[in-house]
Amino acid sequence: MEVSAEEEINQIKMGKPHVVILGAGASYAAFPDGDKNGRKLPLMKNFIETLGLEELITRTGLNFPSSNFENIYSLIYEDSKLLDIREELEAIVYGYFRNMELPDEPTLYDHLVLSLRNKDFIATFNWDPFLIQAIRRNGAKFKLPRVLFLHGNVEVGYCVDGHVMGNNGGFCRHCGNILTPKKLLYPIGEKNYHLDEFISRQWATLEDVLKHAFMVTIFGYGAPTSDASAIKLLKNAWGNINNRSMEEFEIIDTREEDDLRETWSPFIHTHHYRVENSFYNSWIANHPRRTGEAYLNQFYEAMFIENNPLPKKAGFQELWEWYNKLQEIEVAVQMANS
Repeated sequence: MEVSAEEEINQIKMGKPHVVILGAGASYAAFPDGDKNGRKLPLMKNFIETLGLEELITRTGLNFPSSNFENIYSLIYEDSKLLDIREELEAIVYGYFRNMELPDEPTLYDHLVLSLRNKDFIATFNWDPFLIQAIRRNGAKFKLPRVLFLHGNVEVGYCVDGHVMGNNGGFCRHCGNILTPKKLLYPIGEKNYHLDEFISRQWATLEDVLKHAFMVTIFGYGAPTSDASAIKLLKNAWGNINNRSMEEFEIIDTREEDDLRETWSPFIHTHHYRVENSFYNSWIANHPRRTGEAYLNQFYEAMFIENNPLPKKAGFQELWEWYNKLQEIEVAVQMANS
């Protein structure tokens, strides 16, 4: 009644997607000391200080009730006389994130993208370039998950004729247009996702994918009340929890479990959830590229399962060799079934 790690590796049974939703807490957890050059990841509560925006904020002449960037930006956005300051603020924020770089050694983001398959999706609220950079340096060797950008991203360009998205500054393979940067979606009370064609398409895809997901992992996304539109869209896509009696909901966050359980209660069916305070304790890190197979073994077959934790300390060559053994089985099964 037990499935060993080796047996799990050799199973390719799950066709449904595992959906991972990333918030700012994921990048902060990955780089608490900053990026390759020590550039710090800001959170909303220390955003102004981290980016050195104090002088610009003072120029607004407004009195802000808190130091939270969401609140400050919302008040600036609502004042038409502050358009120049708002545009300058947006340019500084874009440039700050655009210049971020992954460290040379493997990171949490490399581990994340390598641990999911091409049927899986990562939907990110983050502006930073780390996810794309991780996909870029691992993508030549592995079939990796697909990515959705729910608030835009500094690494993403988009064809003005609506053909494709790709690397910022690249070219559209259909018409040859330069892929232009997408405006970041900043924190205001009503984001009107449907008004931006690119963002609207990203959300439409996520809505469809969530309907078919067997597991959702929320990593570092706090579901802020200021983003009510996002929560509503996620809930509509997930549907009635009474119809989600077998799906699993995983939360990776450092907050207290009771707090997280209350926040995400509209998405959780009874006891079908788990909370971890570290990515490396998660289902993804302990069943890399086999999260669905582990799920079927434990929840459908009622089997005891053995973890197969990813090699957290490995350099790239060792890491790729380890993951390649998993991918070779995936390829062999695909060829046998084709």
